[in-house]
Amino acid sequence: MVARRTAKVKVIPLGGLNEIGKNMMAFEYKDDIIVVDCGMSFPEDDMLGIDIVIPDITYLIKNKDKVRGIVLTHGHEDHIGALPYVLKRLNVPIYGTKLTLGLVENKLKEHKLVSSVQTNIVKPGDTIKLGNYKVEFMKTSHSIADAVCLAIHTPVGVIVHTGDFKIDFTPIDGEPIDFHRLAELGKKGVLLLLADSTNVERPGYTMSERTVGVTFENIFRNATQRIIVATFASNVHRVQQIFDAAHKFNRKVSVSGRSMVNVVNVAMELGYLKVANDILIDINDINKYPDHEIVVITTGSQGEPMSALSRMASSEHRKLEIHPGDLVILSATPIPGNEKTVARVVNQLFEKGANVIYEALADVHVSGHACQEELKMMHALTKPKFFIPVHGEYRHLRQHGKLAESLGMPKENIFTIETGQVVEISKDHARVAGSVPAGKILVDGLGVGDVGNIVLRDRKHLSEDGLMVVVVTITKENGHVVSGPDIISRGFVYVRESEVLMEEARKVVKNALQVCESNGIREWAVLKSSIKDSLRGFLYEKTKRSPMILPIIMEV
Repeated sequence: MVARRTAKVKVIPLGGLNEIGKNMMAFEYKDDIIVVDCGMSFPEDDMLGIDIVIPDITYLIKNKDKVRGIVLTHGHEDHIGALPYVLKRLNVPIYGTKLTLGLVENKLKEHKLVSSVQTNIVKPGDTIKLGNYKVEFMKTSHSIADAVCLAIHTPVGVIVHTGDFKIDFTPIDGEPIDFHRLAELGKKGVLLLLADSTNVERPGYTMSERTVGVTFENIFRNATQRIIVATFASNVHRVQQIFDAAHKFNRKVSVSGRSMVNVVNVAMELGYLKVANDILIDINDINKYPDHEIVVITTGSQGEPMSALSRMASSEHRKLEIHPGDLVILSATPIPGNEKTVARVVNQLFEKGANVIYEALADVHVSGHACQEELKMMHALTKPKFFIPVHGEYRHLRQHGKLAESLGMPKENIFTIETGQVVEISKDHARVAGSVPAGKILVDGLGVGDVGNIVLRDRKHLSEDGLMVVVVTITKENGHVVSGPDIISRGFVYVRESEVLMEEARKVVKNALQVCESNGIREWAVLKSSIKDSLRGFLYEKTKRSPMILPIIMEV
């Protein structure tokens, strides 16, 4: 009994705290670690050239013999996007619902990992055993089908992880969140709650997904032109409602955008998307029908430069041209940081003569995350002893902590922590107990983690100030300049229009090398820094700019 009392579970966030996306949480008890979710996030503005950002899994690699598996709450990119990269270094079994694993399989195929990774389908109500843990899956509502929240039964007590959730009393699939089981767990005693904080700043309730369906029907009823709807590919319930409205008003539906095509195919195959016969047509065939009989579902609701909608807006889409009078519906809210790109696409669409409906004009989008009253309900149902707010920036986590306090939870039982900080929990106590390596791993093309701060700093420097390459040939014997210096400028000044400046720059470099020669200096490092220093000072004085200077010295 004493041993059980001193037993501790470590809660180790590897992503998803103080940020939106990159969700990953590890739980460690003795020799067993389980991981919940494995997401990616999009690069920040200063991460030039970076494709995606994934969590640092150094701690898991170090303890790879303890890792029993990765459990997935749902199929959004910020919860499954890092899997192919992580599984290459940490091949452990994956557990998730049917649609979630269907979307994961697409990723595994792309990375040629299907045959080497063990995936296990679970359904709400199932419980699996992973080492010392029993993980129970419960139905929840979110903006993707087949989402679950977790009850992790540990030797110390029950931990409830909500995943991303909202409380929708009238969900599209007819199955609301499992209130009964959550209340049952709360009655028995929940040791720790980890809950989604994304919408904690919004009072009230999140509207039901069905309200969007009503709006679609009203819009489709009155539309006389072609309808183009941009939404998140993963929002299968939203896509279902578009198909339903199209069917009701005798329109054919075509799908555009790689991720949308993938998700629609997977969802239809697995039975999550029910499409009436003959309604779905190939995008190559849309010109065979009059405009008032067509609906196009597309990606690009976030204004992503390479997405199908952005390409339509800038007349670069190979198969679809925006016609004057087309009705474009943006069925999504811009993710923070994407507002400018979305506004640009909306402006381009208006310029092409399209009519655009976005969230400010009609209820064409509802969030998939719980607002304050729903969060209060989750706390009231589970009655946790300790609480860690997750999934959100620091302000979201703090506000969620305050919300828990307003419901009567003692301040010392609420842990607003950062990615990498470890919380140690026993039956009666919880404390922050150090930290583990955690952070951002940058993915650029095929390179994972080979671009770091120094490379990003150089890219920023190049993008802001340009580059000057100085090529000079010297003799091996005495360091005398035999040819050059030749100067190549990229992104700094246009050489043909700045011949005087270039000539003066050559003289500056030549003088610096003559000083080195007369002082008997032969070391390349010294010669290079002498060229850099003299040229940097000269260029700043003349132009108030500081390009990157790259000296190339050849010996003959």
